[in-house]
Order: sequence, then C-alpha cells, then structure tokens
Amino acid sequence: MNVIIKQLGNDSKQISDVREFLFKMIKNEFGYDYVPEWHQDIMDMEDYYINPKRNNFFVAYAEKTGEIIATIGIRAYDKDFPEFRRLYSNETTSSIWRLFVDRRCRRCGLASKMFSVAENFANQSGYDNIYLHTHKNLDGALEFWTKMGFVVALDANDELQTVHMDKKIQELEINPHSQDLRYAVKL
Repeated sequence: MNVIIKQLGNDSKQISDVREFLFKMIKNEFGYDYVPEWHQDIMDMEDYYINPKRNNFFVAYAEKTGEIIATIGIRAYDKDFPEFRRLYSNETTSSIWRLFVDRRCRRCGLASKMFSVAENFANQSGYDNIYLHTHKNLDGALEFWTKMGFVVALDANDELQTVHMDKKIQELEINPHSQDLRYAVKL
C-alpha cells in the first residue's frame, strides 16, 4: 500500500475528517467518546496545531482510496505537571499527541514513519526534547515508544496507568522536497 503523509491544513473538510478519525480511534482504544477536558486540541486544531509556527499535525492517507489511516500531532510542551516544571519548557520541549494508526494498518512501520516525520519537524523547529505520555494498558505502547528512543521520566501509578516519557531529539536526514511525503508500506 502506498501512503501519503500530509500536514493538516486550515481546511474545514479536512479538519472535520481528521476529528472523525480521531474520535473513532479514541472510542476503539479507550472505550469513551468526547471528554471536553481531554480533547480540547481535537476541537480546536487550528489553535493547537495549525496556526502556531512550531506546531504541526500530520495525517497519513491510503494513496488509492484517500482514507485516513494514521495521525500524529506535535506541539510545544504546554502542560503544567508540577513534577516537570523545572524539566520541560515550551521553548525547548515539544510534545507528541494523537498518534493513532488504523488497526488494519498496524505492524508495518507506519507508526514509526509517522513519528520520524514529527521528530524531524521538531528538530527543524528548534526543539531539543520530546515529551509524551502514554498508558501501560495500551497494547504495545510502552514497547513502541521505548523502541523510538523514549525513556520513562515518571510512572504516575494512577488509575489511567499513565506513564510520562521523554527523549532527546536526534539529528535526522529527512528533507522532503514537497509538503506531501510518500511511502510504500507493506500490509
């Protein structure tokens, strides 16, 4: 399958399609729908990902069908966890959000490719580090992020099984000549 990875633009139809995909994935993975305090970024993608120069959101499409099959967002660190106040700042630390891959397209390297695109963007945007949080109960999540070079900064031991992770950004050699990135992914 050929995959095209694009930056999310300020196009209402595209944003609506991405929102629909994200909420479908959230329902599938977590078993719940829209939660206002957890999903502000999805409802206001322009202010969280599109308009800020150092933020971005990438969408993977199946080339033949145009169907959304994966997403990832990257933005300046904007949380206020007391444990990290002296560790992360929005100037030096980016954060990963909303990495989702359609179940039919997993285990073929697409998530790794999406992350490499986001990490390259963070590197080009002048960030030094990447923060994320995940959950121990998500199948394969900790293993995936560890494989991507992340280390556990804090295991919150909370009811959501939250794990906070970070990594120093690696220098990458991805310099596409167009905004759309094309990859062949074996499914």
